[in-house]
Amino acid sequence: MSKVSHERSSVVLGTRGSKLAVHQSEWVQAQLHALAPHVTVTLRRIQTSGDKILDVPLAQIGGKGLFVKEIEEALLSGEIDLAVHSMKDVPTELPEGLAILCVPPREDPRDALISREGRSFADLPVGARIGTSSLRRQSQLLHARPDLTIVMLRGNLDTRLKKLREGQFDAIVLAAAGLRRLDWGHEITEYIAPEISLPAIGQGALGIEGRSDDLFIRSLLSGLNHAPSQTAVLAERALLHRLQGGCQVPIAAHATLAGTKVILEGLVASVDGKELIRDRAEGSLQDPESIGIQLAEQLIDRGADKILRAIYGTA
Repeated sequence: MSKVSHERSSVVLGTRGSKLAVHQSEWVQAQLHALAPHVTVTLRRIQTSGDKILDVPLAQIGGKGLFVKEIEEALLSGEIDLAVHSMKDVPTELPEGLAILCVPPREDPRDALISREGRSFADLPVGARIGTSSLRRQSQLLHARPDLTIVMLRGNLDTRLKKLREGQFDAIVLAAAGLRRLDWGHEITEYIAPEISLPAIGQGALGIEGRSDDLFIRSLLSGLNHAPSQTAVLAERALLHRLQGGCQVPIAAHATLAGTKVILEGLVASVDGKELIRDRAEGSLQDPESIGIQLAEQLIDRGADKILRAIYGTA
């Protein structure tokens, strides 16, 4: 990794206050220390709207950027210099003056099932109570198993695991990446195949946001960027942007790289899982966003726009 010129001796990194968010930010802090040992990176915890409202499903709160808005305001005001986000929480349209400057190597993007009795998804009893906060997961799980009972589950990872152990659920579904980053991978009963639950856009990837014109931060982060992860995330986010979807709408996409190609799978589903439109597209590594747009158009041609209008109440 190349060393960075030391134009500034200290920078402030903004993060949500959850255990996972702080862990992710501390990992970035350590990586930057290795790249530029003479630059002090200080963490600042910032509470977001999504952290404050825990008793309402995210899809009912409305709006985009529930987990990033306050952090972006701190970036724009100069209170912080960079911010670490889970990419799946970041809206596809950023405030003017801000940019995702770096995407580090991506963790496992799959969803993970944790069941109280160690049962696989296929072996869960009829009517089993499954906890999740995601309409994307709800729609796909119900499409595969209409007999299941999906129950809202909000809160940090440790809170969700505690509710499972208390017997409130037969199983819960979480992003595998967060569990693995916290070294809780042993809790996972089963990694859910993308054929059953296609991941959220950007799931498993971190995005480091900064001011577009901050050349020092851009330079500092350059050694941490992982081009294959960035390419995959660009393709997925282009699909989401074209479909004008938010983080909580039942839209999913996962990009993989094969040689000089990007292969993108995507879907749009109704909340009850009865309608599910799935397709794939592939194209050049050089233009991942065009692949995302192409796949979005394919999904629209097959009726995805009707499903989305019904969800948004504009049908």
